[in-house]
Amino acid sequence: MTANTQTIPEQERIKTPPSIIAAILGVSIVASLFLFWLVYYHAPADTNHTKLLFLPSLNAVFNGLSAIALVIGFVYVKQRKIKQHRAAMFTAFIFSTLFLVSYILNHALHGEYRLPIAHTGLLWNTYWPMLLSHIVLSVVALPMILITFFLSLTQRFPQHRKLARWTFPIWLYVSVTGVLVAVIQAVVHG
Repeated sequence: MTANTQTIPEQERIKTPPSIIAAILGVSIVASLFLFWLVYYHAPADTNHTKLLFLPSLNAVFNGLSAIALVIGFVYVKQRKIKQHRAAMFTAFIFSTLFLVSYILNHALHGEYRLPIAHTGLLWNTYWPMLLSHIVLSVVALPMILITFFLSLTQRFPQHRKLARWTFPIWLYVSVTGVLVAVIQAVVHG
């Protein structure tokens, strides 16, 4: 080794196969298209709205628990408590996954949820931009979360840290706005 040659740490030399990223993006696109179809085109199975009416509340609980786990994970990583950080992030992932299962079940049963209010005024002008940003960012968050987890699980920590800086705030925003959207919907429906 010459004096001008620097040793690159093993972790920084590991390259992520583009096929893995492409597969994650492909799965995310298919999942997003399926959810779009389910929400906007699929005929609900329970047209009388009599079954599992607790699902929207459960969705909000799962989103809220995911947000709490994300914040705890963030605090742990700032304290360099990596094992605890990893446990908190897995917990957030589990709650987000449970949310997704509950969300799919809710929309398969009940279909799209329309807020029965006038499309004017403070409530509407707060609700629809929040809902729109929540939907758009949830589509963006899915592949980011999966790729961030892949990078961590395969010990590509420099890449994981770079992507996690973007993934964390988007995932947190989606989790928190999911709760807020559910609360507004619950208040309007009484």
